Amino acid sequence: MPTVTSIINLKGGVGKTTLTIALAHFLAIEHHKRVLVIDLDPQTNATVCLIPENEWKQRDETGRTLYQFFADQVKGTRRFNVDEAIVRDVSNIGGGVRGLDLLPSSLRLIKVQDRVTQLTDFENYERGPIFAMRDALGEFLPYYDHVLIDCPPSLGIITLNGLAISDSYLIPVVPDLLSVLGIPPILDRVDHFGMATRRNIRALGIIISKMRAQTLLHNEMQRRLREDFVDRRFPPVFQTIIPESTRIAEAANVLAPVHTLQQKYGTGGPYEDLSELTREYLANVAR
Repeated sequence: MPTVTSIINLKGGVGKTTLTIALAHFLAIEHHKRVLVIDLDPQTNATVCLIPENEWKQRDETGRTLYQFFADQVKGTRRFNVDEAIVRDVSNIGGGVRGLDLLPSSLRLIKVQDRVTQLTDFENYERGPIFAMRDALGEFLPYYDHVLIDCPPSLGIITLNGLAISDSYLIPVVPDLLSVLGIPPILDRVDHFGMATRRNIRALGIIISKMRAQTLLHNEMQRRLREDFVDRRFPPVFQTIIPESTRIAEAANVLAPVHTLQQKYGTGGPYEDLSELTREYLANVAR
């Protein structure tokens, strides 16, 4: 079975999708892993970072995105086909990276998530389609070495579907007050969900992203995050820090013709940081 990791933060703009996509690329190319990215975020950012927008729209219109999957849970239909929905060998690197696949999201998830929520018991998790994704993906997951789930900035039913198949989760944060305030609710909800469903979902760690080393606030918040781990309040903080970088942001353009990771993320700083982050991720999941 693969290592399945959810990437979660309750605040947008913390680099969650950027880190998901980067980890997927480095795992597939540098470490020769078979990787599936599951885009659970209705913003669809991970999806349009891996396939062109026109392809995504065509898939969405023909029921081959996760909108159809969750719509089936509400309507009692069975239109969604996992095998047809998974997009194989995605990315703009070399026209597609072998072994890097995507289960795409949809903007229409926003419309259906409230209806799915109404079906769900959030206290004991005994009612509602909480394990629907686990059941649907059961025969496909063993094909992969790693599954990375880009979760929406909430702890609702869609995120719980991701956690229901996850071994662990990562929390990307910008080292500022608002980003860090979202950590305790995530830890509490995942712990509650894990205990109620008898799942051990490990907090793999916190990743500091979009770091501006020249600012006093970012340096102070980084110090506090590491001290909170020492005091056993927070999960461990990854040693690798991802700085704020225009080049990393530009790497989201799936239409740019590139042939290597270095061309996509830039030689030197950004490439080296993300490569080291991936090695640290692999070391942590192996513990």
